[in-house]
Amino acid sequence: MFMPTAYRIKPTGAEQRLEDLIQERMRAGTDKTALDQRIWDLFGEEWAVMFTDLSGFSRQVVSFGIIHFLQIIYESLRELTPCINRHDGFLLKVEADSMMVVFRRPNSALACALEMQRHLERFNQGRADEELILLCVGLGFGRMLRIGDHEVFGAEVNAASKLGEDIAHAREILVTDQFREAVTLGDGISFQPLTEVPPGARQAWRVLYR
Repeated sequence: MFMPTAYRIKPTGAEQRLEDLIQERMRAGTDKTALDQRIWDLFGEEWAVMFTDLSGFSRQVVSFGIIHFLQIIYESLRELTPCINRHDGFLLKVEADSMMVVFRRPNSALACALEMQRHLERFNQGRADEELILLCVGLGFGRMLRIGDHEVFGAEVNAASKLGEDIAHAREILVTDQFREAVTLGDGISFQPLTEVPPGARQAWRVLYR
């Protein structure tokens, strides 16, 4: 059958679609409430989000040089990526010594964080102090905007980032109140309230584990 007119459909990525909607939101007279609902309908999803950080980045770079710390980053990715895969996490982004990972289930995110810390405890045995991989973890859970395969945005994202990258110390797992309420605790796991609460969270907690 002959088709006199051909239509070529050009696919639009999630990032471009969001940019178009934000541009529309900036126009005078736009119904921002209705447009915001469209954005949440398109991109809103419920995820557990994990941010990791390696303790002592600046100190080690100054003391041992950037190449030494690049080795530590490489080793951390090699050792921790299998943990993420075993718990069905999606590694969205790696920036310097930090990882951003999302999980469909908070229990999976917590189990992954615990396995990471316990694995590194074994991995670090017998290594020199400057060779230790010391992990900090922040966890959040809730509705957020997931844009393509590389970005998530939301209050729980911001809070988890602050917990993992700024507040947590080596070997700590810190979580938001929403995350704490969503998980089922296993044996030997409990929570301790933090005095410092990041923006976007009602309360924050330290995970106590064996």
